[in-house]
Amino acid sequence: MNGKAIITIFIVLISTLTYGQQAYQYSQPTQLQDGWETGSLQSLEVDSTLIYALFNKLQIEEHKVHSVLLVKHGKIIIEEYFGGNSVEVSHDLRSVTKSIISILMGIAIDKGFVGSVDDPISKYIEKPGPNKNLDDRKKSITIKHLLTMSTGLDCNDWDKKSKGQEDKIYKKDDWLQYFMDLPLVNEPGAVSNYCTMCAVMTAEIISRTSGMTIDEFAKQYLFIPLGITTVNWGHTSNKVVMPSGKRLYMTARDMAKIGQLLLNNGTWNEEQIVPDEWLRQSTTSRTKITGMDYGYLWWIIPFKVNDKTIKAYAATGNGGQYIMVFPESDMVAVFTGGAYNSQDDKLPFAIVKDIFFPTFLGEK
Repeated sequence: MNGKAIITIFIVLISTLTYGQQAYQYSQPTQLQDGWETGSLQSLEVDSTLIYALFNKLQIEEHKVHSVLLVKHGKIIIEEYFGGNSVEVSHDLRSVTKSIISILMGIAIDKGFVGSVDDPISKYIEKPGPNKNLDDRKKSITIKHLLTMSTGLDCNDWDKKSKGQEDKIYKKDDWLQYFMDLPLVNEPGAVSNYCTMCAVMTAEIISRTSGMTIDEFAKQYLFIPLGITTVNWGHTSNKVVMPSGKRLYMTARDMAKIGQLLLNNGTWNEEQIVPDEWLRQSTTSRTKITGMDYGYLWWIIPFKVNDKTIKAYAATGNGGQYIMVFPESDMVAVFTGGAYNSQDDKLPFAIVKDIFFPTFLGEK
């Protein structure tokens, strides 16, 4: 059974439940000393029938959702964990890390470490330079091409035949050299293909220009200002991985801070952490990857609700890791999961569309 069918059946099942049959008991998320305020469903005066049905089903049915968190009007309203996960447990964010690296690049430009997204990457990474597949067009590959995954190099994680597919990269001793040696298959800027090495190179530029490792840079300029302290970097590869190639591990609450940062136009506690203009540029569609709008390492995803289209900015990661930001609804939805390399990781989209929207768009 494919993922779409599973999601459809899931929604049908929860829609058959009635309010009086539910065992799930909602409670307002706990107020902790982590910079978050919490609120209750009751304070929003919404019909919570679908919310109860959803979590009742998630309590009794097998699934691979690890956490669900919803922020409305700047307060955590829903926070539920499954399968041994909890508010203190950090989760492997997978490619959600890419979107956070985009934020870090905006900070690097604002601080003067990097000049412009239009600068060629060779300005900041002279070595390693290409030793194979020499092509003068490689000199025109810019930071913007990295952020939009449009370098033109043969790097496509979703094509096993691609020479730059991420699993092949992970086996190499020198990721950067291998990436620079890839053949050009398109003119830089012409075609976008999903390429993890674009984010790795972006992080490497931040590191080299600032003189800090990417984790040190992120800690000083993003995580400390956001009050994020339980964060670490790692990778599933058995080989030693270069710092710029590592992925973030964060709690669901800290992921939500990233989403709220976008809603707040780059501010947190009245401090401008990342320029509003950078976030606007990052979440403006600049290209398409497999037909989907893409900005600077952020997805722009339309949700169709009746005759209305609701736009979301989304950071997504394999297995069901999501930060979804809904500016028009003043809402952030966060999910973590373990449905790796499975269509089951798309279940959060159904939850948002068929549970959260009908519940909260009718908020009084």
